[in-house]
Parts: sequence; structure tokens; C-alpha cells
Amino acid sequence: MAAPIEVRIECLDTDSLMHRRERVWFQTIPKHEVQRPAGRNMDGHELWLSQCAEMDYLPRAKLYEEGTRTSQDAADQLGCDVAHIAKSIVFAGQDGAVVVITSGANHVDRKRKLKRLLGHKPSMTDAEYIIENTGYAPGGVPPFGHTKTCTVFLDEDLMQYELVWGAAGTAQTVFPITPDELVSLSGAIVADVKQ
Repeated sequence: MAAPIEVRIECLDTDSLMHRRERVWFQTIPKHEVQRPAGRNMDGHELWLSQCAEMDYLPRAKLYEEGTRTSQDAADQLGCDVAHIAKSIVFAGQDGAVVVITSGANHVDRKRKLKRLLGHKPSMTDAEYIIENTGYAPGGVPPFGHTKTCTVFLDEDLMQYELVWGAAGTAQTVFPITPDELVSLSGAIVADVKQ
């Protein structure tokens, strides 16, 4: 087991990592410089921004130094209903990690609905598994941009909102996105997953 590493974000300055492609600024970090989870040379937000750049997606992320580790924390700081938070819950499936992007107001029905969708009941995970399989620590797992291939489901309840908010690689960063963009970028299967 790798020794825990503390990552602190005092002030996020993404300008030093920004490049210009045509008329759009984006952040990129070559994959060979991304080492997860051991030998980390960037924080989760920087990693996520580099993954977004590879997808040609330019997020409008926000930094909250106080953190947004829970859905309610994020909703309180954003001034939105907790149902508009797209939280990423990670389970262990037979073929790798299963990420369920669910409304902050909902709980995932792992034992019945997720089992029916997967053909098996996925297991609960710990922080080490989550970091190893997504590249991000709990509380900051984004809905897409994972470092390993994951099976992704999206809570159908999120589709009713014009805009939802997801974690942007750390517990201090979030970003807005439409549900349609979220489905497209994550490759998620929209399903009834709530308890």
C-alpha cells in the first residue's frame, strides 16, 4: 500500500499550464508526465484538466478552498439544490471500476438496480481502490476523465435539469455541465439507479 500523500491547493493558477489551440485556451499535460497513484506530479484537478483537453472539452471549473467533499457542501457553496449535484460513486465490478453519476439527493441501489444492470452485485470500495481505478481521491472523482476505463452509469433523475455540477478532480473543485454533455463526454448509460 502506498503511503498517503497530502495535496494542498492554496491558490489554483491554471494559466501556467494553459496553451492555445486555434482561438480556444486549454490545458494539457502529456500522459507520460501523469503518474497515479504513486509519484504524483500533479493534483487531481490538473490531471482532470489534462484529460478534458484530450477530449477537446474546456470546462468552467470553480475552486472552493473550504472544499466540497459532500453533495450538500457543494450545493451550499454553489447556491443550488443538492439534487443538481452530479456525484460520482465508485464501486468494484467484475471487469473494473463502476462509476455511478447520481443526483446528490439520491442514494444508489447497488443490491437490486445496479445488480440488474451489471448482471452482478458490485462491491463497495475504499479510497485506495478509487484512486487506483479512477486516478482521483474520494470527494473529487469527476464523472469523466478517469485514468482507467470504467463502466459508467448516469442517474436518469439528472436528465431533468438544465445544468448540473460535478467534481473537477479534487474536493475543492467543481464544474457546471448540461446533462446531455455529461452523457456524451462520460459515455454513460442513463438508467434508474436510485434507491
